[in-house]
Amino acid sequence: MRHPPSHCEPQRSNPQCLTWSCIAPLETKGLLRCARNDGAGLHNYSGTQFACMYTMFGRQVTEFYESRDSIAHVWGSRTPYAGERRWPVRIDERSLEDAGYWVPSTCPFCSNGCGMDIGVRDGRIVGVRGRATDRANLGRLGPKGLHGWAANNSPDRLTRPLARTAGTLRPASWEEAMSLLVERSRGVRDVHSPLAMAFYVGGQLFLEEYYTLAVIALAGLGTPHLDSNVRLSTAAASAALTESLGSEAQPGSFDDVDTADAILHVGHNVAEQHTVLWMRILDRRRGPRPPKLVVIDPRRTPTAAAADVHLAPWPGSNVPVLNGLLRLIIEAGRIDRAFVEAHTMGFAALEDMVDRWPPERVEEVSGVPASGLRAAAEILGATPTLLSTVSLGVYQSGQATAAAVQVNNLHLVRGLFGRPGCGVLQMGGQPAGANAHETGCAGALPGFRNWANPAHVAELAQLWNVEAAAIPAWGPSTPIMQMLRYIEEGSIRMLWVIGTNPAVSLPDLLRIRRLLGQEGLFLVVEDGFLNETAEHADLVLPAALWAEKTGTFTSSDRTVHISHTAVSPPGEARPDLAILLDYARRMDLRDRDGAPLVKWRDAAGAFEAWRACSRGRPCDYSGLSYARLSGATGIQWPCNARHPQGAPRLYADGVFDTAAGRCESFGHDLVTGAGVSPADYCAHDPGGRALLKPADYQPPLEVPDADYPLWLTTGRVVYQWLTRTKTARSKELNAAAPEPTVQMAEEDAARYHIADGQLVDLHSRRGRAQVRATLGGIQPGTVFMPFHYGSWDRPGRRAANELTLSEWDPVSKQPHLKYAAVRLHAVPRPATVMVRTLARLATRIRDAAGRALLAVRGFAARVRGGAGARAGLPGAARGTGEATR
Repeated sequence: MRHPPSHCEPQRSNPQCLTWSCIAPLETKGLLRCARNDGAGLHNYSGTQFACMYTMFGRQVTEFYESRDSIAHVWGSRTPYAGERRWPVRIDERSLEDAGYWVPSTCPFCSNGCGMDIGVRDGRIVGVRGRATDRANLGRLGPKGLHGWAANNSPDRLTRPLARTAGTLRPASWEEAMSLLVERSRGVRDVHSPLAMAFYVGGQLFLEEYYTLAVIALAGLGTPHLDSNVRLSTAAASAALTESLGSEAQPGSFDDVDTADAILHVGHNVAEQHTVLWMRILDRRRGPRPPKLVVIDPRRTPTAAAADVHLAPWPGSNVPVLNGLLRLIIEAGRIDRAFVEAHTMGFAALEDMVDRWPPERVEEVSGVPASGLRAAAEILGATPTLLSTVSLGVYQSGQATAAAVQVNNLHLVRGLFGRPGCGVLQMGGQPAGANAHETGCAGALPGFRNWANPAHVAELAQLWNVEAAAIPAWGPSTPIMQMLRYIEEGSIRMLWVIGTNPAVSLPDLLRIRRLLGQEGLFLVVEDGFLNETAEHADLVLPAALWAEKTGTFTSSDRTVHISHTAVSPPGEARPDLAILLDYARRMDLRDRDGAPLVKWRDAAGAFEAWRACSRGRPCDYSGLSYARLSGATGIQWPCNARHPQGAPRLYADGVFDTAAGRCESFGHDLVTGAGVSPADYCAHDPGGRALLKPADYQPPLEVPDADYPLWLTTGRVVYQWLTRTKTARSKELNAAAPEPTVQMAEEDAARYHIADGQLVDLHSRRGRAQVRATLGGIQPGTVFMPFHYGSWDRPGRRAANELTLSEWDPVSKQPHLKYAAVRLHAVPRPATVMVRTLARLATRIRDAAGRALLAVRGFAARVRGGAGARAGLPGAARGTGEATR
């Protein structure tokens, strides 16, 4: 029998039904319903929060329990608070049956890293609940966390390997599948070199799996073609932190919400992207000393609607807006000159650049009113503490890294670093996206080491016991957009895709589908479901999902969580780590002494190897263990002798990771992407001072014109996740957002004669999509489409990336998914189509009748007049024989 949450008390409402009603009621009533059928009819009981229990065959059974309707009420009831780590507990739970036991885990959606427990009965997941003691969420869960686990129980899971024969995927044994994989791997490596092998991995694997893959690819095979789909979400975040602070270590903490006097969201719809973090912000805003809120976003999202100041720039114009804010703050003298002089470099160049951006020029270029810019600058310049978050609205737009750096600059010139309420969170999107970066699967060498620093390469070579020359360290690992070029040219002959779906998520999908199906490419897909990418695969490997394996996640504020195995994967599906370890063994990858290169056999061994790799680096895990992480809460890195309990914030002493011997990168020109040479960097070694890097505005590479007059921008909706591989398999989540829409201003709808809910055809220079319109909440001239939707569950062109362009940020190499020029028109309703069809048919009948009448008249004239038929009728210019033939 499941016990009630600690903040609830028993309440008997029916002799046959024991319910627990929460003392703190939700804002709505009658949201939840449970039912039982005891043979005497169906009995329904409803209330605010409850579990309906009854006795069947001597056992107490819970039919259904949901602490709140998270679909209708995404963020739940308010629990105001004040002070750091004084956020009241609220346990969110959803169970379909009474759990036999609960297994500690972490929510596998978004990068907030919410602690949760998984309810298990008879080998199946039957529910989840938030963990009251976890620092990230104190018991709360968002709608995806409460519902998304339905994917694990989905009947269409992949349960056996599939191999393509004569154009068709057929079931295969694991022995056949792995033998084929190794045979093709060796063939490609031996004939075309390791440079013909590439790996592209998702952002939801465990740290242990990423690190194992990095060792295989970098030290075992020697290929630099290793990237993660975080290239599409957080590459610019990591690049911006590295450019400013020397490494991509997140300086801030979620705890900064508790005390910040102001909060700035730039391109971050936190209400829909990070629902539990938004709960924390809303609760703070409902309590004493509510922080001011400034939001920069082209749409009136739920986040923007709650703001004190909302700035809505045109797509691609983030840099002018941020330059304008910096100018006003500097001009008003609201900077910390002592901090700037002691702890930064480059202020004079920054001041000179932003001086070119008065509010009136910002308004002209971005559409943001000068009055709004001044109101935002007043809040950001006057606040004694400030927390800023940045997300996809910056990272997937033009000048992504340059814009994110300007947010760092704002904090640096004001000296708002390293103390409570002062921090920058360049937000990740996926639960393990940070781990892809840390372990070397997304650009940097493992442990935030510098590709251009021979000492860092030598450290890894010693750790892995390989020759330094065996590590492909002549430059950063290849980003996915460059891999596509190599596939197109035929130089990459094998692509292994793990836990991601590029056939929906990458830009310019017409080109992507062509490349994935290109002759000569051996495509391997490792996933839990047969997605759009798997349709092109030569080999499909069935993978275990979250809750079916053990490993660690790291959130956007450096909090490390462990997720324990709760249930077994279905059929013959295997954990990704098991597949990678089997591959390394079969490929016979060895170190320089002839011993196996990958020396661990399970997740715990991989974590121990990673601890050694991270020791002494900014992302130091050396003080962590599975035993410590299995406690009440996640723990932030760095966790070591200096920070045995983890560090809530970085750079409290004003010393950054920019010293030449420590930095992750020697940096780039923010506009061109040209790298700074090691010699130039060392000649001006910052020695631990942060870098203030200015950037001038560069217009987007594609802008609206007469042929394509509207901006398109893309993003998320709260109920779906990535390409819907998991969330679409939740009945409740998918019912809340079953299909994509195009959001447009009412003025544009009137201009194009489009009604709410009407089908719309969108066209760009690359492709087309057909979706329904929703009106309002966006500025005229701009339309918005969510990027989640593909064709696996419903045929048709409805993916936003049918329209997006293959261009990317020069520094981070992150694609520009947030802007494109499009045109649109309404798809006529069926009745309208019928009327138009009948009208066209009537016209054709009338024209045919007219032609027939003329022919009859002409024939009569020829009969009467022979060769003398009247001019203007058929046969008038012909002789007698022609006319009477």
